[in-house]
Amino acid sequence: MSSTEKEVSYQINNTYSTLNSIGPRTKNIWFVCHGLGYLSRYFIEYFNELNPEENYIIAPQAQSKQYLNGKFKHVGASWLTKENTLFEIENVLNYLDSVYTKEVPKNNINFIALGFSQGVSVITRWIAKRKIPCSKLIIYAGKVPHEFTTKDFEHIPSVLFIVGDQDEYISSEIIKNEEKYLDSLFGKQIEYVVFKGNHEVKRNIIAKILH
Repeated sequence: MSSTEKEVSYQINNTYSTLNSIGPRTKNIWFVCHGLGYLSRYFIEYFNELNPEENYIIAPQAQSKQYLNGKFKHVGASWLTKENTLFEIENVLNYLDSVYTKEVPKNNINFIALGFSQGVSVITRWIAKRKIPCSKLIIYAGKVPHEFTTKDFEHIPSVLFIVGDQDEYISSEIIKNEEKYLDSLFGKQIEYVVFKGNHEVKRNIIAKILH
């Protein structure tokens, strides 16, 4: 006799991290999704060189935690896997909705959305499916899921794709194919930045985004 897989709905709590505070001089709110193996409280430190009076950073936390490197010491997290992906995507989007509703005021402050590595698939799905108003979308060292059309991002005026020239996960061939896809999605709205380095977040690159 074979088993039956069922589903149940229940409430879950999850954390997220913030850096700085919203005040009269705040110009930008950043919504940043970390990559595989990160925790939000560490990932958010990459943004600590931004002007603290002008920038408020929100880093959601992937729900699925695990020990890293099999040593039961350091903990990281993952947004999605190939298991029940469509089911889990909706859970993630609902969580991001909750963070956004709680943290982002309804005013004219620039809203900047950034995804790094695995976080790219999360942030782009959320921005596209929820039609989140966004001043700039930053795709950092990750691949955009091949499920979108131009209409999904018509509300996004500016897109930035960032990747290292020695990225161990994104080869030059992958970058070439990804650029074709991104050009078809964003057209003239997208700009490409290739830096010297590997699969890493560069503080100096982050600092230059606003200039």
